[in-house]
Amino acid sequence: MTHFSYIQQKIKTPETIAQVLAEWRAMGQRIVFTNGCFDLLHYGHLHYLAQARDLADRLVVGLNSADSVRRLKGPHRPINDELTRTHLLAALQMVDAVVVFEEDTPLELIKIVQPEILVKGGDWKPEQIVGSDLVLARGGQVLSLPFVAGYSTTNIEQKILGRC
Repeated sequence: MTHFSYIQQKIKTPETIAQVLAEWRAMGQRIVFTNGCFDLLHYGHLHYLAQARDLADRLVVGLNSADSVRRLKGPHRPINDELTRTHLLAALQMVDAVVVFEEDTPLELIKIVQPEILVKGGDWKPEQIVGSDLVLARGGQVLSLPFVAGYSTTNIEQKILGRC
């Protein structure tokens, strides 16, 4: 298998992730799930994703589709297209699967993944995290991981535009 095909095989659809999850669970592996836009990948993202992966055997990342990002962030986003964002995430060693979702929240994807652990970045309280009720009802954990100060896509965007 080539390196690039290895990256590509980590990109799943909501329909194809279920079989992979079943295989991992048959091996006794626990799943951690997070989601986001991951528009301009930066140090804060890497730190956060590595922390998330440290919590379980496998990390599944739900990625907002381009349309979803536009609805959430405005017409100027995403900066990177969906193809780029999925492949950059899938290229990361700590990411085991990337699944694009079209909705504004990952609730339907969380229902499919049924993670043992659900995480988001530091500005979310666990009870505010979409899907927390589902994960907690199954005996799982919901965690808010700390941000690395000074690193955000918005900061990078502002720097590029000469606004900081």
